Amino acid sequence: MSSTETPRLSPATLGRIPANVATPAYDRAATRIGIVHLGPGAFHRAHQAVYLDDLLAIDPSWAISAVSLHSAGVRDALAPQDGLYTLVLLGEQPRLRVIGSIREVLCAPRQREAVATRLADADVRLVTLTITEKGYCLSADGVDAAHPDIAHDLAHPREPASAIGWLVEGLRLRRERGLPAYTVLSCDNLADNGGRLRRAVLDYAGRIDPELAAWIGREVGFPRSMVDSITPATDDGVRAQVQSALGVADAWPVQREPYTQWVVEDDFRNGRPPLERAGVVMSGDIAGYDRAKLRLLNAPHSALAYLGSLMELESVADAMRDPVLPGFVERLMRQDIVPSLQVPEGFDPGAYVGAILERFRNPAIRHLLAQIAWDGSQKIPVRLLGTIAEALAAGRPIDRLCLPVAGWLQFVRRQAARDVAIVDPLAETLAQIGKACTGDVAQDVNAFLALDAVFGTLAGDARFVAALRDAYAALEPATPDAVRHALAAS
Repeated sequence: MSSTETPRLSPATLGRIPANVATPAYDRAATRIGIVHLGPGAFHRAHQAVYLDDLLAIDPSWAISAVSLHSAGVRDALAPQDGLYTLVLLGEQPRLRVIGSIREVLCAPRQREAVATRLADADVRLVTLTITEKGYCLSADGVDAAHPDIAHDLAHPREPASAIGWLVEGLRLRRERGLPAYTVLSCDNLADNGGRLRRAVLDYAGRIDPELAAWIGREVGFPRSMVDSITPATDDGVRAQVQSALGVADAWPVQREPYTQWVVEDDFRNGRPPLERAGVVMSGDIAGYDRAKLRLLNAPHSALAYLGSLMELESVADAMRDPVLPGFVERLMRQDIVPSLQVPEGFDPGAYVGAILERFRNPAIRHLLAQIAWDGSQKIPVRLLGTIAEALAAGRPIDRLCLPVAGWLQFVRRQAARDVAIVDPLAETLAQIGKACTGDVAQDVNAFLALDAVFGTLAGDARFVAALRDAYAALEPATPDAVRHALAAS
């Protein structure tokens, strides 16, 4: 290293980190690897690894071996730093923290023996995954045997390429050596993630060794989980910010909003980390937390996206500075969505709403409304129409709930009129409907209601049709002033 080169973040340079930057509150040399994590991308390092960093100050037996399944990029960036990296918490005043929970970084295609050895290590009792839905190679009922990685692994099970293949190979080695199985915990945003992963693993294992599959079925836990935190991508600006603040260079820092949530089903074998001591919620109702997130976070996001876009606003934070829109969204959440929830035990919906509104207001997170507006034909049914159907069944009003749905119709109409591309699986159909809209409320709304894949049986409910037409009319002519007037009156 030349005299002018900035030193690298490492155990040797931790002592030069300014006092206002938190560093590991434990002796890293005294920790033991108890977790293998597959897919150590930005989300894992900004989320689960931070919880484990907190936990290691209490229990040193749960450090992480981070395994990349494809690229060597994370290994090459973090191995020279002994796994250390910086987390930037994005708020009006950013806060920095050095995370030390990753003690080993491996690249599976280039270090097969090391990965297999780690999976077969008796100290490892938990394998976690953040590999995105695509990485699970799922079919409707199990694993997609036609996927190239799965096809390869079925032909060469001792040389796996897929996450499923590695999980099963590690379990095979443990069974062969008389070791207890590890628990497998998916941390991806995937409905019924533990259940779907279990079915895929058993399907794959059954194709190569039915006895191994039966052992896995008896011995391995696959807890469900729910995770939440916005984690923007790292860029050179973040690297420069970190270097300026720390006085050392970090090859791959990560950043996220201050809010974070991790809910885990307590279905572990062979012991588990005391995750609740690090702020993890242990719950038997992961589906309930998923519903709460879908309806109280994702549905208001869609409301902001469509109504805010009609008001010519650009980001969620911009929308939350509008004089009218934040009040409408809060009423929607507290008065219309919360009553629809079956609340999990220990869940405080009022506090959750408050936390979401604070997240929406965070000026350091530039979440574009145009991006949230993508794929409305898939999002509207699960985010809003289910709540509307339940409200109708319970005899509750749906007028306010229909405004963001009408906002989507008006948004599609406007984009089509401006010849702006609509990002949606039904883009071509939506563009045709939008171009045919004339402002005749009944005609316009009926054209959208004919989308059976979106509206289903609700299109035949006279109460919904009337409320949606009223909401569509209230937004006319979909100018910023017209939208604000409609929202203020709701």
